[in-house]
Amino acid sequence: MIRLIGYFFGIGTTLALLVAAGVAIYIGHLSKDLPDYEVLAKYEPPVTTRIHASDGALMAEYARERRLYLPIQAVPDRVKAAFLSAEDKNFYNHPGIDVTGLGRAIIVNLQNFGSGKRQVGASTITQQVAKNFLLSSDQTYERKIKEMILAFRIEQAYSKDRILELYLNEIFFGFGAYGVAGAALTYFDKSVNELTVAEAAYLASLPKGPNNYHPFKHTERALERRNWVIDQMVENGYVTREEGDKSKAEPLGVKPRRNGTYLFAGEYFTEEVRRQIIARYGENALYEGGLSVRTTLDPKMQLIARKSMQNGLLKYDTLRGYRGPVTNIDVSGDWGVPLGNVKGLEDVPEWSLAVVLDSSETGLSIGLQPTRQISGEIVKERVEGTVSKEDMGFAMRHVVGGKTVKAKSPADVLKPGDVIFVQKNEGSDSAYSLRQVPEVEGGLVAMDPHTGRVLAMVGGFSYAQSEFNRATQAMRQPGSSFKPIVYSAALDNGYTPASVIMDGPITIQSGNTTWTPKNYDGTAAGPATLRSGIEKSRNLMTVRLANDMGMKLVVEYAERFGVYDHLAPYLPMALGSGETTVMRMVSAYSIMANGGKSIKPSLIDRIQDRYGKTVFKQDERGCEGCNAAEWKNQPEPELVDNSEQVLDTMTAYQITSMMEGVVQRGTGATIAELGRHIAGKTGTTNDEKDAWFIGYTPNLVVGLYMGYDQPRGLGKGATGGGLAAPIFKDFMRVALDGTPNVDFQVPEGMKLIAINRKTGMRAGEGEAGTIIEAFKPGTGPADSYWVIGMGADGSNATGGALSPQANQAIQSGGGGLY
Repeated sequence: MIRLIGYFFGIGTTLALLVAAGVAIYIGHLSKDLPDYEVLAKYEPPVTTRIHASDGALMAEYARERRLYLPIQAVPDRVKAAFLSAEDKNFYNHPGIDVTGLGRAIIVNLQNFGSGKRQVGASTITQQVAKNFLLSSDQTYERKIKEMILAFRIEQAYSKDRILELYLNEIFFGFGAYGVAGAALTYFDKSVNELTVAEAAYLASLPKGPNNYHPFKHTERALERRNWVIDQMVENGYVTREEGDKSKAEPLGVKPRRNGTYLFAGEYFTEEVRRQIIARYGENALYEGGLSVRTTLDPKMQLIARKSMQNGLLKYDTLRGYRGPVTNIDVSGDWGVPLGNVKGLEDVPEWSLAVVLDSSETGLSIGLQPTRQISGEIVKERVEGTVSKEDMGFAMRHVVGGKTVKAKSPADVLKPGDVIFVQKNEGSDSAYSLRQVPEVEGGLVAMDPHTGRVLAMVGGFSYAQSEFNRATQAMRQPGSSFKPIVYSAALDNGYTPASVIMDGPITIQSGNTTWTPKNYDGTAAGPATLRSGIEKSRNLMTVRLANDMGMKLVVEYAERFGVYDHLAPYLPMALGSGETTVMRMVSAYSIMANGGKSIKPSLIDRIQDRYGKTVFKQDERGCEGCNAAEWKNQPEPELVDNSEQVLDTMTAYQITSMMEGVVQRGTGATIAELGRHIAGKTGTTNDEKDAWFIGYTPNLVVGLYMGYDQPRGLGKGATGGGLAAPIFKDFMRVALDGTPNVDFQVPEGMKLIAINRKTGMRAGEGEAGTIIEAFKPGTGPADSYWVIGMGADGSNATGGALSPQANQAIQSGGGGLY
């Protein structure tokens, strides 16, 4: 018997050794094909890029995987406790594999063998790191063995905290969120530090299967799993029983964060920044690079710009009558569902979509669009209101078949089933006013003239309606708002504000084409000074001035100011018939406002990479001595501005002074009501297709235009002074409120001399009709009366002929009228 036992023992030992050898050979074979776990040391996951306003407010996030990388030191203990309790309570004690848990899983799987139930695993956090980073998710024993081998190796190479850090930043939580920091924001709109025990426990529930514990589709299952995690936290001693019971009594409280942009009214600005980052660094850097972008946007000023521009567009549009409903739906049954499916304007929250339930002689009965839940289901409650005849007064003139018809009652304008926009009346619970999305559009830019920082930008009435940015992308004729460039070129090249030019008829012949420019009012004032020409926006004077000094000089200055890249040297271009953008025009006026120095318009102040290193800085000024090691009574360091001087400082003041006259007594006189030191210029293109105003104080430049996207006339008498200047005034009234009324600084060495407004000659003491004019050293009022553009015999001189290539420019309209 003893020999028999020894015999079987020998056979068993041999078999065991053979099995062990086989296992060793198998594991050795698998080990050869294992990926290099050292890549974990260089782990750089796709991270969300975040864009902020100048005050730090979050504007937008861009990511393929919504993740914010968080060092383990920044993860609160209660959050760590939740994940350890849910996934691996022995994490800090095992060598990469939890033998006890593994044995328990094997027993369960043997018991369930053949039952069809899914096999359970016993993966530690280290094993999950190995799987998530280095292996596939295949449910095979081979993959499981590889996972274990890698887990041992990872534990030997990295600290427990590093492994937990990798795990917490990599795992998927659903709703497009990766990593615990991204999940906290996505599910609760909170930072990780703000999570409660209940919220941390719910997030710890999700890695097992985010869709299985969906907060809206499977609420009860999600609560059950969360509460189990809380119980584990109590059992493991991370929270007290009392705290655990209190946490389990709380609802899930999930409040998903809205994707896309977050800062109200910043959509156009944000999209422009997005395009610039892609152009600079590429799409991968934007959607995976984890950049931190600090923009130049001033949120308060942006709100002012949005409101001023929208009010101006609406005021113009409502005077043209009502064009009809958004669409029409069936209201015979439950109108809430079809109305809920109509797309509104999410960036115009003051407005709501509504459906007409009844229309009569006194007004409308309406039903408001129901709100949507996160789950996508529409609330079925009926919210109703009224629109009185008085609150839809502009619609009594409505457009039918392209013609404006006067209605007798609201029932003539709208019928049941018509979907409309409405806005709740202030102080009322159920009274609304009819609204209409304007057809006319426009763009506005506000800029710091000293740095080029764009402080506010409006690209249209609604980004939700049209993403086309009319401040940066729309190519429009600037009209007479281009004239200050022409006058600046003249003042920089020997002319003075008192130079006299003939404001009289002029005819230019080019082959078979004849161009006869006219002033807006059709009259000619005769000889007048440059100041008078720009204040009254006289076309004939501008054409003669450009013809006298030569269009090549005008082209040079237009390109030097950045208004155009290449401008054809034809006289009609002097009246602003070339196309450019609002951004370029505001940048050009900034040169005049800052004393003649070139600027680069910028929407971005600084860009940092995921590690906080600055990779882009807009401010290129040098600062010697800013980083002194110690204080030795040395003078304070100064920022050195190396910007190119593209316009003489004195010329810049002269043109500014002349444009102050535009505001005080010229075509922009409505702005004088502000009582501020403001310079500016109106602009209206041929056939009243665009209305412009660009103006500035010493520290703020604002420019805008109004016009249809498909250019057509704005109406007889529509001018920059009548349409665009009031929008500028409304903006400046609020934007400058509470700021000092700073005057434009006269450059040292300039002479201020009283001249006769009409003749441009030195005025005698007590002479009527005089004005103080600024002259450069070596210049002054003319000693004798001389009129530019006057023939030797006293007749009106005729400008030179245009080349055949200029015919198209002539036919296109010739630019600025007023």
